[in-house]
Amino acid sequence: MKLDTKEYEGRMKKTIEVYKDNLSTIRAGRASTAVVSKITVDYYGVPTAITQMAEVKVTDPKTLAIQPWDASTLKSIEKAILVSDIGINPQNDGKVIRMVFPQLTEERRRDLKKNIAKQSEEAKVAIRNIRRDANDKSKAMKKNSEMTEDEQKQSDKAIQDLTDKFIKEIDTITAAKEKEIMEI
Repeated sequence: MKLDTKEYEGRMKKTIEVYKDNLSTIRAGRASTAVVSKITVDYYGVPTAITQMAEVKVTDPKTLAIQPWDASTLKSIEKAILVSDIGINPQNDGKVIRMVFPQLTEERRRDLKKNIAKQSEEAKVAIRNIRRDANDKSKAMKKNSEMTEDEQKQSDKAIQDLTDKFIKEIDTITAAKEKEIMEI
């Protein structure tokens, strides 16, 4: 009986999706609604995403406009943006919050590259942990005589091939994001 690699492949795909989602929140000099997608505001005692309580739209390549459906939440949205670590000061005109994305400085580009490298490494570690879980399971199955030594080696090789594939995908995604940052 061979190890079912589909479960581990699914977990690795999920790790890639989370990594892509995390990278989408890194601003790269262009206005993007993804920048505020993870910021939450205390709305009547419930942490609520800005995107669920306001219209968030890109008005031009450098400007993001946030117009809350409930005008009383304007100050709390502005406060949440200030507290978050996106490095952009919101401008509140009483009806709409505007966020103007400045040109990236060389220092900011280096910081963003470091942040991307850190997140890339975290994603790779998560992939390797999944590989370890799969290998531990195949060893346990071998020990319990549920699979032969050859089947264990085949399972370990299949998991290693998956690991290599997903690590390579992380490298590709990372390189694309770094290129995007350097071109702006």
